[in-house]
Amino acid sequence: MIDDAKVAALLDRVRREVDDGLLPAAQVAVALDGQVVVDATFGAPPEARFGPFSCTKALVNAAVWCLVGDGRLDLSAPVASYVPAFGTNGKDVVTVEQVLLHLGGFPYAPLGPARWGTREGRHEAFRRWRLTLVPGETYMYHPTAGHWVLADIVEELTGEPYADAVERLVTAPLGLPRLLGLAPEDQGGVLEAVAVGQYPTAEEVEAALGVRVDLATLVPADVAIESLLTLNSVEARTVGLPGAGAVVRAADLALLYQAFLHDPAGQWDPEVRADATGTVRNVLPDLMGVPANRTAGGLMVCGDDGQGHYRGFGRTASPRAFGHNGAGGQIAFADPATGLSAAYVTNGLDRHLIRQRRRDTAIASRAAALLA
Repeated sequence: MIDDAKVAALLDRVRREVDDGLLPAAQVAVALDGQVVVDATFGAPPEARFGPFSCTKALVNAAVWCLVGDGRLDLSAPVASYVPAFGTNGKDVVTVEQVLLHLGGFPYAPLGPARWGTREGRHEAFRRWRLTLVPGETYMYHPTAGHWVLADIVEELTGEPYADAVERLVTAPLGLPRLLGLAPEDQGGVLEAVAVGQYPTAEEVEAALGVRVDLATLVPADVAIESLLTLNSVEARTVGLPGAGAVVRAADLALLYQAFLHDPAGQWDPEVRADATGTVRNVLPDLMGVPANRTAGGLMVCGDDGQGHYRGFGRTASPRAFGHNGAGGQIAFADPATGLSAAYVTNGLDRHLIRQRRRDTAIASRAAALLA
């Protein structure tokens, strides 16, 4: 049973940042037993939609699970066996599983608007890409490059544009709207992402992390923020940037993760889904030294090491909780121990990364603990 007092506490916490002028808008949803039980928007109309950045990855991942389940895709196979254009400059050894685990060795390989609109353009980029890390040896998050490769594999194996395949294989069977690859005229109600706040001071960083760093000098002229904003552009949403370009309501993500829990439409092989959502295959450290806890299904698992809040699950989710968050504090996860799934989205990219992390932890912690 959902505890109304706990729901009120969750909504108060989400509302606070908008009321205080720290974020322009935010939306939160929680689902249980296949139904949305919390759905609230602050700072925008209820029907507002958001760019969830890397929460998008779960959509492409879920299409990959379908192909694994029906025997068309072998995760242990080299990417180049499905996409020959990728097999240049030593990349012929990179496996599909390594890409899903962010062990592919090409984290920042470039692919922008000049080439991303056509398969020919994407393949031209793939041929140019070079490895910057030894595949399988180092965990380095691939913000967009890895999911361009996965999307192309989906396209190769289904014979249709990857965004169409994601709709057919993933969202349509669940009764969800198209969430990836929307024409400009279908992007009504989408809130543009904006940068907000100021970078934390060196003193604030030292107090929080024990290391004195001036982030404003490390990220001059908002280079990182500006790069993120390009991922939320009309053009990125139109092409359906597979690692970051979806268009969602929080309720869409909450229901997607309910499907990952229960598979009501029978979309995924049970063993594939269980592995994708529960078997950790990458525990190599991230840049903060925290084990990645990533599955070959492209998701993260909360884990029992006390570091789940660093992975976007707050402090109350069970070790079995799984999900994938996104830049700017976007949250999406499900917890098999409670049956709850939760999502939080905002169009405010907060430069104050310490405040953002604390916000994420507080909201996720409340969302994961709504049962009486």
